[in-house]
Amino acid sequence: MHNLGLIGGTFDRFHAGHKKLIDNALEKCNKIEIWIVSDEIAQKNNPLTMKWEDRKDDIISNLEKNVINKIKFGTLENEFGPAPRHPDATAIICTVETADMCVEINKMRREEKLDELEIIEVEHENAWDGVPISSTRIRNGEINRQGESWISSYFSYSNNDKDTESLVMTEYAEEMLKKPFGVLIDGKEDDYTYAMKILIEQYSNENIPLITVGDVTTLALQELDHCADISLIDGKTKRKIWSQATKIDIDRYDNYFKCVNPAGSLTKSLLSSCKLALEKWLIDKSTSIIDVEGEEDLAPLIIHLVAPLGTVIVYGQPGKGVVVRKTEEESKERCKDILSKFIYS
Repeated sequence: MHNLGLIGGTFDRFHAGHKKLIDNALEKCNKIEIWIVSDEIAQKNNPLTMKWEDRKDDIISNLEKNVINKIKFGTLENEFGPAPRHPDATAIICTVETADMCVEINKMRREEKLDELEIIEVEHENAWDGVPISSTRIRNGEINRQGESWISSYFSYSNNDKDTESLVMTEYAEEMLKKPFGVLIDGKEDDYTYAMKILIEQYSNENIPLITVGDVTTLALQELDHCADISLIDGKTKRKIWSQATKIDIDRYDNYFKCVNPAGSLTKSLLSSCKLALEKWLIDKSTSIIDVEGEEDLAPLIIHLVAPLGTVIVYGQPGKGVVVRKTEEESKERCKDILSKFIYS
C-alpha cells in the first residue's frame, strides 16, 4: 500500500471514468494528490472547458466525505507537474493514453536520484456503446456523465423495424411542452431581425453552433448577413405555406440535406439529418441547411439530445419575438422526459 499517489488531468465534467480512476487509486494508496490542469492550458485545448474551481468543486460534490479527506488538490501548470521531483509520492495513477508520460517522469526522477514511481494503469470506463467515456464525448453531447446515450432509448442505431418507426406526440407530451423552455427575446411586431440582432450580440460564439429552427428565423438571420451553422426549414410559418421562404439562400450553406418529418411527430429521418449536420460542424465547422418535408416544429427536442453542450437553438414565437435555449445537461434531461411521453407509430 502506497502512502501517497499522484493523479493529473483536466477533470472536465466529472464522470464515471474519473470516479473509477480515483477509486482505483485509493485502493492502492492511503492518500492521493489530484493535480488539475490550469485554466490557461485547458481552455487553450478546448475553450468550453469548465473553470478550474468548478472542475475541483465538481470532483468534491461527486465523492463521499471520507474519500475527500484523503485527497489534496493542486494546479497542473505544465505537462509533468510536480511528479518528476515530488519527494513523498511513490505511485502515479494513469490511463493508457498517459502511461508513456509516466515512463518519462520516472526517467526524469532517475536523473534526479529519486526512486521511481509505481505506474498504476487503470482501464477506461466504457460508455453504453463500448467506447470509453470521455469529457470530449460529454461536451459533444453524445453521452451523459454515466456513459449513457441521450437518444438511443428512443431511436435504435441497429437495422431493425424500430428504425422505421416514428415518435408521435401525445396529450401528455403536449402539456409538458406548454411550460416555457428558453429565453424570449422580444421582437418588434413582425420584424424578426430586431430580435435576431440582439441574439447575435448576446449569443454569437464561434466555438458553439447556432441553430435556427424555422423559415422566418433563418431568413431574418440571413437578412442581417449572417448564416446559422445549421438551419431547419419547411417552407411554412404558423403551419401555412410562407411565400417569403423562397428568399432563403440555401447556397450560403456548405451542405444541403432533405428529410421527412410529419406534423406532430419525430422521425429517424429527421434525427439522421440533424446528427449528420452536427457531425460535419464538429469536424470542420461546415454549415448545413435541412429541408424538412412536413414540419420542423418539434425538432429542438431531438437537436438538444444530440447537440454539443452550449449549442444555441433559436426559433420564432409569432407576434412576440424569438425563443433562445442553450443545450445543457439540464435541457437534455428535460427533452428526454418529454420524449418519454411520446408513443411509437
